[in-house]
Amino acid sequence: MNTYSTDYLKNQIEENIAMLHETTDTASNQTFYKAAAKTVNDILIERSKHFQAQAASKGVKQVNYLSMEFLMGRSLKNSLYNLGLVDQFEKIMKDYDVNLTDLYECEPDAGLGNGGLGRLAACYLDGFATQGYNAYGYSILYEFGIFQQKIVDGWQTELPDNWLPGGRVWLHAKPELAVDVHFGGYIDEFWDNGYHFTSHKNYTTVKAVPYDMYVSGYNSPAVAILRLWKAESPAFDMESFNRGDYTHALSQSMTAEAISKVLYPNDNHTQGKMLRLRQQYFLCAASVADITNRHMREYGTLDNFAEKNTIHINDTHPTLAIPELMRILLDECGYGWDHAWKIVTKTFNYTNHTVMKEALEVWNEDIFKEILPRIYQIVAEINRRFVEEMNQQFAWDTMRIERMAIVSNHQVRMANLCVYASNKVNGVSKLHSEIIKQNVFHEFYDLYPAKFTNVTNGIAYRRWLLQSNPWLTNLLKSTIGDGFLQDASQLKKFEKYATDKKVHKQLAEAKLSAKKALASYMKKTQGIEMNVNSMFDVQVKRMHEYKRQHLNALNIITDYLYLKENPNADFVPKTYIFGAKAAPGYYMAKQIIKLLCCLAEEIKKDPVISKKLSVVYLENYSVTLSEYIMPASEVSEQISLAGTEASGTGNMKFMLNGAVTLGTMDGANVEICERVGNDNIVIFGMDAEQVETTKEMGYAPIEYYNNNPDIKRAIDFIESGVAGSTFPDIANSLKWNDPYMVLADFDSYRKAQAKISELYQKPDVWYTMAAMNIANAGYFSADRSVKDYATGIWELE
Repeated sequence: MNTYSTDYLKNQIEENIAMLHETTDTASNQTFYKAAAKTVNDILIERSKHFQAQAASKGVKQVNYLSMEFLMGRSLKNSLYNLGLVDQFEKIMKDYDVNLTDLYECEPDAGLGNGGLGRLAACYLDGFATQGYNAYGYSILYEFGIFQQKIVDGWQTELPDNWLPGGRVWLHAKPELAVDVHFGGYIDEFWDNGYHFTSHKNYTTVKAVPYDMYVSGYNSPAVAILRLWKAESPAFDMESFNRGDYTHALSQSMTAEAISKVLYPNDNHTQGKMLRLRQQYFLCAASVADITNRHMREYGTLDNFAEKNTIHINDTHPTLAIPELMRILLDECGYGWDHAWKIVTKTFNYTNHTVMKEALEVWNEDIFKEILPRIYQIVAEINRRFVEEMNQQFAWDTMRIERMAIVSNHQVRMANLCVYASNKVNGVSKLHSEIIKQNVFHEFYDLYPAKFTNVTNGIAYRRWLLQSNPWLTNLLKSTIGDGFLQDASQLKKFEKYATDKKVHKQLAEAKLSAKKALASYMKKTQGIEMNVNSMFDVQVKRMHEYKRQHLNALNIITDYLYLKENPNADFVPKTYIFGAKAAPGYYMAKQIIKLLCCLAEEIKKDPVISKKLSVVYLENYSVTLSEYIMPASEVSEQISLAGTEASGTGNMKFMLNGAVTLGTMDGANVEICERVGNDNIVIFGMDAEQVETTKEMGYAPIEYYNNNPDIKRAIDFIESGVAGSTFPDIANSLKWNDPYMVLADFDSYRKAQAKISELYQKPDVWYTMAAMNIANAGYFSADRSVKDYATGIWELE
């Protein structure tokens, strides 16, 4: 798709440098980065105009993907690869004695998300564009994204992530499309000639200003648009300011702008909860207004809205788009309830991302009513009609009706509203989709079985292969050709090389190169030394008890204590690598981070053991850091308690790069196992059914502590002190509570780790396993996932 001459690109870069009031002789890397980024962004804007015009002329159905998170990472490298411009830009920069790789490092990660959910949304934008779908993503233009993590004496501290100074070049402001969003006030209702009218009075207005970020597809004319909303005060209160009430004049502006200030404000207090609810409604109201306005410009009626638009809700955070569309249809367009509801239920679809009922989002009814009075009325009416419908079928089962109700016990239940109002509801792996049918939403599934389906997650695999692992990419090209760059399913061809010893040698060389690249990057950026001749065993993901980083820690402690007593024992050298951010208010997760950091220090002090065993905690884990980690990894730790991880996507990136999964039968691990076969994955622990049985029988972790010497020693070690710090909260949680059954799976995990060490010492076996993982990773492409959504959920042509 590259139709741009080197001379044209060079001229554009020089013009952009001149616009920054510099010359190519004096420009810094930062200036070259901005000039190169603007050149690429201008190309994307032009391509987007052509693509949008073509889609409009054909009346193509539009996908609108609403998500509070889009973890985009960096754009320059990704865009250059997708547009086929890397070689030209390398040549141009060489003329200026500039290294293109250095320019990549000038760009901050667009950290507009926390982890898997936000990264998935970003991958789907890539998939939409690559597959040629007419798609918009919608989110908030957070001034400060996911916090910068700084580890101080082993303790996570959070610093603001001010990404906009370097990231703004990728944003294209569209002030002419700004919309007003209303909060608070009260609703005045009246009837006239049989029509119901509402008037929203005394509300506060926040202006939503859109900024577009453009995402190119690989070798595709299509461009996906991520529309990010910035919150602004509609006007400065000059009257208050002039009479000396400066606080009031400025507070309105500050209150409005707080909405798009920070991703995920801490909501363990009322003000945080209120801000979070405002953020969600702000996103939904602005996005739905934008979608309906665009539709009206093209068609002049909303009668065909559902035929020409699908609105996808990524987890429950954008649920308020449902009552907001109802509000527009009822209050602004004069539709009757039944007609409006029919349009709504044909328009919306919902992806659930959790198997834990306690994690389903609910709002305090009083806060909801105060901040969103008209939306509350609509939600209450939806609930009234739903309960009435349920009473006709289950009048005898009031508890069932209460559990399914949208508003109950002074709470507004977002997931119940999503399920009731959506045309389709999907989980993100086969296991997860079964769990939401049989457990999380079982009563809804009984009532509406046709609603429920599955779309297994997928990744923008080119970022972690083509862009991040040139050594493996070149090996694949030399063996199976380059068709896999466009079509991930062609990776399957690599299976015929799985037992080829020559290929094994090349795989080993590629892996060593990737490990050296990671080690060099960590030395340069964080001052960490890494032993590239040890096995790289990696667990990188959000820090959470259900992901069980502390199970990993107990195993490391057990190995450490064994080596203390047997320093000359035969032991496969291992480097355990962790990278994770904990939610700012999540104390136990922060304790686990400190434990891992202290463990790293404790082991490092021993000159003998540290040659065989080391722990590395990577500060400020991000998309960019993962681009170094995934190619270098050899063991993929996917050790969540079975039945708690919806899918995972890190597991897919690891297998793509030839790492062997060490995991439970949870989330997408189940499907990875199906595809690679039992011989090419190491599974341990209880499955989801066994977990439920164990819970029902009465799980008592203290019995494991009392009866297993290794467990007792490891927990006692945590309590007695690691590198000068004690961890009684972790120890007591494991002994007396252990909600994620770490101790129940400990023995099985130890055996799995021993098996991994045994396999690693047999290169022919190990690299056969690695090759089989690479060959079967194609299914887990975002290209496949979005096709599944398009055909099975969105009904795209």
